[in-house]
Amino acid sequence: MTPLIRSSRRTTLALATVSALAITGTAAYAASGLAATGGATRLSGDQTAAVKKAIDGGKARNVILLIGDGMGDSEITSARYYEYGAAGRLPGIDALPLTGQYTTYSLYKDGKPDYAPDSAATGTAWATGTKTYDNAVSVDIEGKPLPTLLKLAKERGLKTGNVTTSDIQDATPAVQVANISQRSCFGPEKTSTTCPEAALENGGPGSITEQLLTTRPDVTLGGGAKTFAEKAKAGEYAGQTLAQQATARGYRTVTDVAGLEAVTEANQDTPLLGLFAPGNLPVRYTGPKATPTGGALPPVKCTANPERPSTQPTLAQMTTKAIELLDTPAAQSEGKGNGKAKGHDKGKAKGKAKGHDKANAQAKGDKGFFLQVEGASIDKQDHAANACGQIGEAIDLDEAVQAALEFAKKDGNTTVIVTADHAHTSQIVEGGSTTPGLTANLLTKDGSPLTIAYGTGAAGDSQQHTGSQLRVAGYGPQAANVVGLTDQTDMFFTISRALGLGER
Repeated sequence: MTPLIRSSRRTTLALATVSALAITGTAAYAASGLAATGGATRLSGDQTAAVKKAIDGGKARNVILLIGDGMGDSEITSARYYEYGAAGRLPGIDALPLTGQYTTYSLYKDGKPDYAPDSAATGTAWATGTKTYDNAVSVDIEGKPLPTLLKLAKERGLKTGNVTTSDIQDATPAVQVANISQRSCFGPEKTSTTCPEAALENGGPGSITEQLLTTRPDVTLGGGAKTFAEKAKAGEYAGQTLAQQATARGYRTVTDVAGLEAVTEANQDTPLLGLFAPGNLPVRYTGPKATPTGGALPPVKCTANPERPSTQPTLAQMTTKAIELLDTPAAQSEGKGNGKAKGHDKGKAKGKAKGHDKANAQAKGDKGFFLQVEGASIDKQDHAANACGQIGEAIDLDEAVQAALEFAKKDGNTTVIVTADHAHTSQIVEGGSTTPGLTANLLTKDGSPLTIAYGTGAAGDSQQHTGSQLRVAGYGPQAANVVGLTDQTDMFFTISRALGLGER
C-alpha cells in the first residue's frame, strides 16, 4: 500500500466524520491476518460517493431514536471486542453511515454547567431541547414543564412509542411522557413526599406513572409493574390501583412475550402497555464482577443469565413489535376502537374528551410515528462494575438497532438515530495485578484477554457517570445533522425538523 493511498484513506475518514466501516461492510479479517500490512483496515477505497449518498436533507415519515444508557465509546468498544473481536463490527450500531459526537453536560440550578450529568437531565436535553438540572424530568431549571418530542408528535397526529429495558417510569423513558421535579417520583406514594407540587391531591399532574397514562403513547413496553400496585390519592381514579386505572382508561396490558406477540393493533382507543418485570428487566449475560485483583485472574467468558426468563421479550423483539404496531395509519384505528375503549376513556374516544386527552383521541391520518428505544442497563451494570452485564445489554441494544435499520431501509422514509445519554466509568486497560481500581478479565471472540477497569468508586460502591462527549450516529433524512461536534439539545431540533414538528 502506498503512502498516498493511506493518506487518502485517513483524509476521507476525517473529512466525512462517518463510520466508514458501516458503509463498506468490509469483512473482518481473521486474527492471523491482522499483522499484515493493511490487514486491520476497515475501508475499501474512496468513500466520498457513499457518504454523499447517505446525506438526505428531506423530511422523514418516521423517526426511531435508540439510546444506550451510559453507552460511551468504551462501552461500545468493549462490547464489539468481546462479541465480535478486534476486527469485527457491531452489525447494528456500526452500520449507521453518518457519525459525530455530542456534548452532554447538564446545569446546576444557578445555570452553571454540571460536567458529569445524570440520565434525567440528559434525556430532557434531547426530549425538549433544553438544558436542566440533574434529576429533573422535562422541566427547566426553574421547574417549568417543557413540551417533549413524543407529546409534540402526538399533537401532530403521529403515533408514538416508548420502549425500555428499565422500569417504564425510569428517567430516560419518563422524559418523553412526564414533567416532574425529581426522577424518583414513579408513583403516588413517592410523589406525595418528594414531588408534592406534582401530587394529584395538591392539584398537580400526578406521578410519572399517572402522567404516562394521561400522555397515552400508543405503545409502552418495559418493566416497572410494581408501581402499578400503588393507588391514586385523588382525582377520578382515587382509591384505585394504577393497574385498575390503566384498564379503565382502555389500555391493553401484556406481561410476557406470548402476550406481546398476540397483539395486532395499538392505538389511542386501545394503547398497549407491556409490563414484563416488577422493576428492571434482567440482563442477557452474567459473569464475575470487577474486583481489586480481577485483572490478574485468567480471562473468562460471560454466560447466559439464568435469571432472565424465556417469557421475557428481548429488546429487539420489543422494538420490532413496536414498529409493527406503530407503522399503521392512526385513522385506521379510530373507527375500530370506539366500541372497545372502557370507562372514562370510552367517552373520550367518542368525541367527549376534555383537556389533553381530547387531542390524544383525535389523532388522524397516516402521518408516521416517533419511537424511542432504550437499552437501560448498560448504565446500571456499569454502576455495579459488572462487565458481562453491561456488554450483554449493549449487544441487546445492537440487535434492536439492527431491527430498526432493517425496517428503515425497507420503508425508505425513516430516520434512525443511535446515541447515549451520558458516558460511564468502564475503561479497557492492561491486565495484571498492578492495575488500579476494580478490574475484570474476559476472554473475547479472538481468544485474547480483555481487561475492563472501573475507577470511580470503591469496591461495593456505585461507580459513577463520567462527562466525556458521546458518539451519535444516524441514517435517513436529517441524519447528516449528527456529523461533527453537536450538543445533546441539537437532537431535539434534528428530530423536530425530520418530522416537521416545528422548524429551527
